[in-house]
Amino acid sequence: MAQLTLAETDEFGQQYTSSRQLCDLLYQNPKLDLNEFLVTDADEYNRSVQQLHYGVTLLKKYHKPTMSRDEFDLVNQQHWHMPEEYRSMDIAEWLLKQCGSDVELQRVGQELLLYQERDLFPLLRFLKYLVDTLRANNLVWGVGRGSSVASYVLYLLGVHRIDSIYYDLDVSEFLK
Repeated sequence: MAQLTLAETDEFGQQYTSSRQLCDLLYQNPKLDLNEFLVTDADEYNRSVQQLHYGVTLLKKYHKPTMSRDEFDLVNQQHWHMPEEYRSMDIAEWLLKQCGSDVELQRVGQELLLYQERDLFPLLRFLKYLVDTLRANNLVWGVGRGSSVASYVLYLLGVHRIDSIYYDLDVSEFLK
């Protein structure tokens, strides 16, 4: 979502704005993408666009969720924005094929069980997609940060460059 200076944020982390605030933002930057905004009072604008200017972008209307924050998080965790080839890939098989020794196989197997217990396979698939996208676009990211470097699986995915087996790092420091 675009960086909003005239926006409100609800308890779900969604940023929204009014049509008047959006007009002020458009005066500051006429090239803003209207698809990036949730607008509280979008109906009048959308009705006018539909009647007068076919083909102009309609505003997305902001709707405060009617569920709890936990339910909201769970629903949104099911929507990973990545190509189908990543969404349906067998990430465990891919990771196991990256192993070159029995020690690596055992470590990856141990970690995969921990990731599976926490229902994090969709996250691993997304990280594979993210790293592939970064590489394809020659973008640079850090060598590793915090306890995530204790995960050999993340090392294999390319999320970081710290070989946790070599440094004898315990994955339980990351997946507590």
